[in-house]
Amino acid sequence: MIDWHNLDSSESIRTIISQSEEKAVLIFKHSTRCPISSMAKYRLESDWDFSQEELLPYYLDVIDSRPTSLEVAEVFHVHHESPQVLLIKKGECIFESSHLDINVKELRETYNNPA
Repeated sequence: MIDWHNLDSSESIRTIISQSEEKAVLIFKHSTRCPISSMAKYRLESDWDFSQEELLPYYLDVIDSRPTSLEVAEVFHVHHESPQVLLIKKGECIFESSHLDINVKELRETYNNPA
């Protein structure tokens, strides 16, 4: 089970950047209107094997928080997509994946062996 933290403001983005100095952060951008996004969320939650001590998971509803979603793309220098995951370490996005390419195995590999 993933204990999601809500990402819905510029302040939340600043918090993530600060937290990522000490611990990796995951941002999951989700569209509640998209069946592919729902499938990606289900797969992520089903296979989740990270502890809160390893990785802080943040959930961003791109429908309710569109400006924040666009700001995330700008701040972390990624193309906006949904669904999308971003792995943040030391204020930088070190991994990004979208749609049905989102999976815990690749997250774990990148987490364990950052470039």
